[in-house]
Amino acid sequence: MMSRIDAPRTHFSLCTSATLAAGRTRFLLAALLLTTCFAVTTTSTTEFAVAAETPATTETAAEATDQRTGEIAERNLFVIIQQGGLLLYPILISSFILLLFVFERLISLRRRRVIPKPFVRKFLHQLREGNIDQEEALEMCVQNGSPVATVFAGAVQKWGRPAVEVEQAIIDSGERVTGGLRRYLRLINGVATVAPLLGLLGTVVGMIQAFNDIATADAMGKPELLAAGIGQALITTASGLTVAIPALIAYMFFLSRVDRLVMDIDVVAQDVVAEISAESQQKPKKSPRKSAA
Repeated sequence: MMSRIDAPRTHFSLCTSATLAAGRTRFLLAALLLTTCFAVTTTSTTEFAVAAETPATTETAAEATDQRTGEIAERNLFVIIQQGGLLLYPILISSFILLLFVFERLISLRRRRVIPKPFVRKFLHQLREGNIDQEEALEMCVQNGSPVATVFAGAVQKWGRPAVEVEQAIIDSGERVTGGLRRYLRLINGVATVAPLLGLLGTVVGMIQAFNDIATADAMGKPELLAAGIGQALITTASGLTVAIPALIAYMFFLSRVDRLVMDIDVVAQDVVAEISAESQQKPKKSPRKSAA
């Protein structure tokens, strides 16, 4: 009997992202908490100012609020982008980059591209029937060029060697293939990390400008100005979270998909080990099948 190493040993070294996912989740929760604190502070300031106003000032503030509400309803996306400040533009650029590489990964990580079933079936069938030798098998893998063919090629190079050496070759080539499958995932994760930071920075800068404008205009009795300034400042926070949340979801989805594909490659690679290792070459089972055929 051929001694086969357990599947966990040949499973390619996968770096789990549980820690990264937990960190991103805590960060998003902190961002939401900070936004809530800003909203509560704004509400408290507005209520205090309204309570101290005279009826005439209250009527004036109500008219101004109605007018401002009408203006907000007429805003378009271009005006909102302009009011978001300069830091909103990097967030928009990061969203474009995110869409670009998400579509690229969706195409590159298709199962039929990574593990083409016709090639796998044909390759294993010819190995079991003994119809190809080492050079022909290696040529088939090079011509196919898929990630699973790259792993098979690494195993074929150890044709006739002990199973331990063949499996080690699979592990080495599998690690290189895994790195290629994880291409651009760090970039997607970077967008999920940087976008909310840019949003929070834009909010802080916008609030500083809003308070400075109120202080220089001597408008402490007009809470609608403070609310409008903070509302504009929070545009960047909302934009950053809008980009970061889909980016984090895409990162986790692609990382999980890569892990599943690598495990499937490892399963079919075990069949190759069983056919080309030195232990399998010593079994006198191929010649009877050929003579019967």
